[in-house]
Amino acid sequence: MADLVLVVEDDAANAVLVEAILSSVGGFEVACSDDGDEVLSLIQERPVVAVLMDVSLGRTRIAGEKVDGVELTRRIRDLPEGINLPVILLTAHAMKGDRERLLFESSANDYVAKPIIDQKGLVELVGRHVRAAETVRAELEARDRS
Repeated sequence: MADLVLVVEDDAANAVLVEAILSSVGGFEVACSDDGDEVLSLIQERPVVAVLMDVSLGRTRIAGEKVDGVELTRRIRDLPEGINLPVILLTAHAMKGDRERLLFESSANDYVAKPIIDQKGLVELVGRHVRAAETVRAELEARDRS
């Protein structure tokens, strides 16, 4: 089974595009959702290797409360499974300072501006973050064993 990447996107066309890039170019298994409760449950139930998170989620809710991608990323970080999970923001917010502000506010690992032009670059970015998280996980497990 391929590594599972979760795409959190409320625009169906964008979700299909990102899923196609990650699966066909990257060989990842991809699940897409814009339901905050479902996203949190999936992360707790299945080994997810990375999350690509739209910042401007318009319809996303957790327990009935409207949340955007920044808040949903914070909630992911609150889960034991989400502490070291790579989260990459996908956003059309590409003004000067947006990258730094959004990364700081969300605790995400990285940021990609939309539209996604460099498909191979996106796959390589996800792969780098997945490998880095695997290294951290292995180091923590080794520390716990000693």
